[in-house]
Amino acid sequence: MLTLTDIALRRGTELLLEGVSFTVPHGRKVGVIGANGTGKTSLFKLILGELEAEQGSVDYPADIRMAHLAQEVPATEDTAIRYVIGGDAPLLATMDTLADAEAKGEFGKVGELHDSLDTMDGYSANSRAEQLLVGLGFEEADFGRPLKAFSGGWRIRLNLARTLMCPSDLLLLDEPTNHLDLDAILWLSNWIKHYQGSMLLISHDREFLDETVEGIAYFNQQHIEMFTGNYSRFERLKAERLAEQQAAHEKQQREIEHMQEFVRRFRYKATKARQAQSRLKALERMELIAPAHIDSPFHFQIPKADKTSNPLLVLDRASLGYEHPVLSDVRLSLLPGDRIGLLGHNGAGKSTLVKSLRGEIPILGGHRTPGANLKIGYFSQHQVDELDLQRSAYDHIHKLDTRSTEQQIRTFLGGFDFRGDKVMDPVATFSGGEKARLALAIVAYSKPNLLLMDEPTNHLDMDMRHALTVALQDFDGAIVLISHDRHLLANTVDRFLLVDNGKVQPFDGDLDDYRARLLAPAKPKPPATEKPAKTGKPAKRRDQDHREARRLKTRIKTVEERLERLQRKLRETDEALADATLYQDGADSRDLNRLLRDQSGLQESIAQLEQEWLNKSQQLESAEGE
Repeated sequence: MLTLTDIALRRGTELLLEGVSFTVPHGRKVGVIGANGTGKTSLFKLILGELEAEQGSVDYPADIRMAHLAQEVPATEDTAIRYVIGGDAPLLATMDTLADAEAKGEFGKVGELHDSLDTMDGYSANSRAEQLLVGLGFEEADFGRPLKAFSGGWRIRLNLARTLMCPSDLLLLDEPTNHLDLDAILWLSNWIKHYQGSMLLISHDREFLDETVEGIAYFNQQHIEMFTGNYSRFERLKAERLAEQQAAHEKQQREIEHMQEFVRRFRYKATKARQAQSRLKALERMELIAPAHIDSPFHFQIPKADKTSNPLLVLDRASLGYEHPVLSDVRLSLLPGDRIGLLGHNGAGKSTLVKSLRGEIPILGGHRTPGANLKIGYFSQHQVDELDLQRSAYDHIHKLDTRSTEQQIRTFLGGFDFRGDKVMDPVATFSGGEKARLALAIVAYSKPNLLLMDEPTNHLDMDMRHALTVALQDFDGAIVLISHDRHLLANTVDRFLLVDNGKVQPFDGDLDDYRARLLAPAKPKPPATEKPAKTGKPAKRRDQDHREARRLKTRIKTVEERLERLQRKLRETDEALADATLYQDGADSRDLNRLLRDQSGLQESIAQLEQEWLNKSQQLESAEGE
């Protein structure tokens, strides 16, 4: 399908790639990862013919149909629905020609065009375009609005819908989730699973990559390494490689100990078995992936607030909105240590809630009571846009604390990978990711005891997202978080609130439950005049249910016994890996590699059995409850 051979690629005088060769077979979906600025977008431009390689070749079939996500949308009078259908240019041209022929009464031509339209599946075009728009968060009222009426973020969504509308054999998607909320990302993940062509996907969202790709192209030191499997498998392989390096061992152990402490502190907060199982598995995964980031340039903490209050902030029977209420009867008390994730579709009021908590917009009714020592740290894209482009990163931090020395500020900014001359460069020269890192640094430096964060991971690469996750785990204040990054949510918040239908209510479940809720088909409502008939179960059906319950109990018992054995073996393996002699000069590296493989295999087997135990327990509960 797509073959690159001995590619060398430059951006100006900077060498991006050298000696790169790989093949993407038909139907293969590949995630493209690497630090910002390593050349991922340039690779796409090379494939599209917008850049020329210094050496090597790019080969694909002459008749290949290629679709890619453009970053700009023209501000025209074209309607949203027409713009999306235009992703299939031949189809739109045929539709326009047909409309013109009908207006002129050219009935012979009309018949031919109807045949063409039928061949192109044109009669379903409007329906398919509407499904794409709805999936990406648009309302029916938006379909007929002109492009110029949409904001920048919504125009990017329109471009994505147009790209997905295009018939393609190879799909190139560059950060498609950056301007999407969680609901739209879950829908897009499901769409990609059913896509039949090949795909290259640039993304820093590990959960999204895990769900959508079966290969990884890793940009590293001007080369691209190809890995089979999803992002989690790549991360495990990378962790194993780095774990073999003696110089990194002590740093790795400190990182793992930090994760284990978070597990110990957090595991007893979940009150429901389903949530607890899901949470523990996520935290165990955090321990596993920690070594994959020990070479990260990002290591920072959020300094502890000088004072705090308990409660920090209370909303009581609050009505929230601008001129008219968006949310009503909101009751929320934020205490030190609270970690809350907000769920809900785009436009439901999540950002309105956060801005009301901050005091950015006044409440319309009820009461907002801040604690005497409340110190809010607020992050949103709005904060990034308000950075002074003429001032440096040093200037922005020094403005917050004129008593700190230059070296103290440089040390702090170094944790966000602002080093050397970069500390004094004007923000106008920064990339989107660098601006986001600086905005986060400003929030952290303010020593908040309440963090309000609205999509903090936009434009951040994998390593920076990991560093942010660790910093939030170590933060002892309260957190209210809106994010489409499910890994960040799963590893930093204790509970979820669902913002929906003008209300803010506790969500009884985890992110898998929310996904199931979102993607479940709508249940038709029975006619108001009809009542469900009450019928008892036949004796034969009751006997079948009893047998099924006994079978499930037997399997659950078997799984529990096997889990106990595997967990005992894993503890023994972990103890063996803690032996310092494994890492001394002259030690046989084969022993270390074997133990690491055993550890990885045991962890995977335990995770699978835990999931089976959870599934069988839920089936048993259903069988006994019927």
